[in-house]
Amino acid sequence: MYVEKKRRILKNMNQDVFEKVPVPKAVFTLAVPTVLSMLVTIIYNMADTFFVGQTGDANQVAAVSLTMPLFTIFIACGNLFGVGGSSFISRALGQGEKEKVKHISSFCFYTCMIFAILIGLVFIVFMKPILKMIGSSPNTEGYAEQYMLYISAGSVLVVLANSLANIVRSEGAAKHSMIGMMIGTVVNIVLDPIMILSMNLGVAGAAIATLIGNLCSVIYYIVYILKVSSILSVSVKDFRISEGIAANVFLIGIPASLNNLLMSISNIILNNQLVKYGDEPVAAMGVALKANMLVVFLQMGIAMGIQPLVGYNFGARNFKRMKSVMKFSALCTIILGTVLTAVYFFNTESIIKIFIDDERVIDYGIKMLKALMVSGPFLGIMFVFTFTFQAMGKVVPSLILSISRQGLIYIPSVLILNRIIGIEGLIYSQPASDIACLLMSIVTFIIINHNLKKEA
Repeated sequence: MYVEKKRRILKNMNQDVFEKVPVPKAVFTLAVPTVLSMLVTIIYNMADTFFVGQTGDANQVAAVSLTMPLFTIFIACGNLFGVGGSSFISRALGQGEKEKVKHISSFCFYTCMIFAILIGLVFIVFMKPILKMIGSSPNTEGYAEQYMLYISAGSVLVVLANSLANIVRSEGAAKHSMIGMMIGTVVNIVLDPIMILSMNLGVAGAAIATLIGNLCSVIYYIVYILKVSSILSVSVKDFRISEGIAANVFLIGIPASLNNLLMSISNIILNNQLVKYGDEPVAAMGVALKANMLVVFLQMGIAMGIQPLVGYNFGARNFKRMKSVMKFSALCTIILGTVLTAVYFFNTESIIKIFIDDERVIDYGIKMLKALMVSGPFLGIMFVFTFTFQAMGKVVPSLILSISRQGLIYIPSVLILNRIIGIEGLIYSQPASDIACLLMSIVTFIIINHNLKKEA
């Protein structure tokens, strides 16, 4: 009786946020928990690098940095079903198709696990050639193999945790999505110093702590779906491939996961170029990228948080409210990005030293982090457009933007700028790509907005 009452209250609250609550309050209701979730994710990702850095071994730090592209592939698999499923669920809710939501969520849950197992097995079987491909050196190969063997064996946990966080958020339960991520992060942070330093497991300890944290998140999300949610399902009997479910999930999920896959490929290419200058630049870029995650992920959190709101109002054909949500969210990302950029720019050395105490790595890291901050103030605008296109089910625009920032534009920038100006070109390739992609996203939205005016 109590559970049913709680489900009805949650359902009414979510619908009010989608339809009636003033736009600023609706955005904050959904975006703040998501931003906090991203903050948790940042801490989660930084924890491994921080505690491995406390060993004082630059090779172990470089190994964790080198394996990040492989770890990102698991995140891509989670986004394939998490973002694809979330977008479809939000639109289905806006159209009043609540029974279909059960079928979508069940499809994402089980198909996600199958994909994760397959990817994990591929990594385990072909571990050594994969590590050579991503640019590992004799100094880092052993550490990288230790880390990835554990992560690959627990691939289902990593993929499911990421996917379910998005699925739970799709029904407006951003707070529960945040709590699930926070539980995993707290567990990871508590276990990291114990396993990495006290138990002297190094990078292997970092991997084990990560898996246990993800396990705790997955358990929380499954309990939420079974006991609290009135519309989501992980029941086998609700599993469907028909009704356009597989097609719609993949149509949006593939562009979303492509962004992560291209991030992996671009990082592999970047590391292969950096390792020519030594292991220190590889370690420094890993530290700089981890530090820069605060600026990137918090702005991304705002954009990701409004995705269910945009999808619901697009499905309900309430274009006026949808555009108001976009405008307010873009303004929020500009303010947040500008403040964070200023803080980082004036405290760059202190931030890099948090992670490692190696003079050469620190010198490279300062240059790299300052370069990454060039696009900090306006990066969130691009994320707002990207997640809006995904929420609207606009396959081609979301695909173009997804393959551009980390692929179509970024990879050529890495190769061309490195050839022209050497390591400085590698350092500035990401902000150059960000600026180009921002311009692309603005032009794309102008075209889509013109078509929406015709439909209104």
